[in-house]
Amino acid sequence: MSNELDIWRTLPARQQPSWPDPEELAAAFAELSGLPPLVTAPEVRSLTDRLAMVARGEAFLLQGGDCAETFAANTADKIRDKVKTLLQMAVALTYGASTPVVKVARIAGQYAKPRSADIEASTGLPSYRGDAVNDIAATPQARRPDPKRMVAAYHQSAVALNLVRAFATGGFADLSKVHEWNKAFVRDSAAGRRYELMAVDIERALAFMAACGIDLDRTAALTGVEMFTSHEGLLMEYERALTRTEESTGEVYDLSAHMIWIGERTRDLGGAHVEFLSRVGNPIGCKIGPSATPDEVVELTERLNPDHIPGRLTLIARMGAKRVRDVLPAIIDKVNAAGHPVVWSCDPMHGNTRDVGGIKTRHFDDVLDEVFGFFQVHQGLGTHPGGLHIELTGENVTECLGGAEQIGEADLGGRYETACDPRLNTGQALELAFLVAEMLQQTRADRNSHHR
Repeated sequence: MSNELDIWRTLPARQQPSWPDPEELAAAFAELSGLPPLVTAPEVRSLTDRLAMVARGEAFLLQGGDCAETFAANTADKIRDKVKTLLQMAVALTYGASTPVVKVARIAGQYAKPRSADIEASTGLPSYRGDAVNDIAATPQARRPDPKRMVAAYHQSAVALNLVRAFATGGFADLSKVHEWNKAFVRDSAAGRRYELMAVDIERALAFMAACGIDLDRTAALTGVEMFTSHEGLLMEYERALTRTEESTGEVYDLSAHMIWIGERTRDLGGAHVEFLSRVGNPIGCKIGPSATPDEVVELTERLNPDHIPGRLTLIARMGAKRVRDVLPAIIDKVNAAGHPVVWSCDPMHGNTRDVGGIKTRHFDDVLDEVFGFFQVHQGLGTHPGGLHIELTGENVTECLGGAEQIGEADLGGRYETACDPRLNTGQALELAFLVAEMLQQTRADRNSHHR
C-alpha cells in the first residue's frame, strides 16, 4: 500500500514550496511520520456518516474558520471565539433547516496557502505560503521555506484541536448558552433585530422541551456538540507523513484532520493532489470554480469517489456572484445524471474578492448574492443546497465591506488582520447565518408544499 500512496511523487505537484535542503525535508518528514495522529479513524468515519446525511438532504453542512491560521494567533481566546461563532451560526441554521447541522471547522491545520506567484512582486522575495512553510516577515531569511515549520504546524494543530474538543464537549457548547449569545446578537446588533421572531421561536422550543421533562442541563445532545476539523490538503509531504493504515481494518486515512479538501488550483486530474487524496478514506472536499466544465467535474467525482459512497465527496462551488446562476446548473445536472451522491456546498468567498486601494477585500452583498444564487439553482433543479464554506473569524475585524455594520472602504484599515484573504467578522458571519436560515426555511416550505 505504501507504494500506491507514493505514486503522487511521480506526478506534477502544484503549489509546493521550493524546499532548499532535501536533507532538512527528509528529517521533517521522518519526524512527522513518527508522531501520533491528530485525529482517529473512527472519528473520520463518523464524519463520513454525517455527511452522507447531508448528501441525502437530511442535514446541512457548516464549514468555517480562518483563511490561513497563524502560529501567533493560535491562542485560547481566538480559538474560543471562532468556535463560539460557529456554534451560534449552527443554532440559527439548525432552526432554519429543521435538520441537524454538521459542524466542520477550518482549524487545527490550515497553515499553508496557495499563491499566484512564487515571487512577491512588491518585495522580490519568495511569497509567503503560510506559517507551515515560511514567515510573513518581509526578509530573505524569514521567507526561506523551512520544513521544520511543518513539524511546528503539527504541534500548533494539536494545541488547537485539544481546545476545540474541550469547548465542544465541556459545557461551552450548551444549547441554552449558545441561544443566550444569539439573543444578545439579536438585541444589540443592527442586523439582529430582524431575527427577533426566530429567537423567540427557539426560546419557545427550549421551554417546550423543559416542560416535557427533558433536562436541558443533562441531555448530552444539548450540552455538547460534535465539531470536526478540516484544512486544504496542500503540502504533500505533510499530508503523506500523517497518513496511517488502521491495523484492525487495513483502511488508509490522512489523520492530520477529519476532512481534507483540494483547492481550485490543485484539482487537475493528472496532478499529485487528486492522485494522493483518492487513496485515503477521509471525506474529501473539492473546490469547483467557474472555469470547471461539467465533464471535468464528473471525471473528478469518478476519481475521488469511484465507489459512489455517500458522504465521501463534497463539491464546494466557488463561482462568484455573477457566475453561479449560469455555470452551476449544468454541473449539478451532469453529476446527478452520473449517479454521484455528493454534498453540494457553497463557498461564496473566493469568487468575490476585489481590490480597494491595494487592499484585498470582499463585499458582504456579493457573498450573500452568491449564496442566494446557489439556493436558487438548487431550488430550480429540485436538489439539496447542502452546505456553506465560509472564511470567518470570531473577532470584530474590518476586512469585508458592508453588512448591517456598514463597513466602508475607509474602515478597512481599522482592524485588517488576516494573514491572507479577508474574512467575515463575527457580526457579518452571524448575519449571514440568519439570512441562510431564512432561505432554508423557505426551501423546507417549498418542499413540503410539493409533497402535499
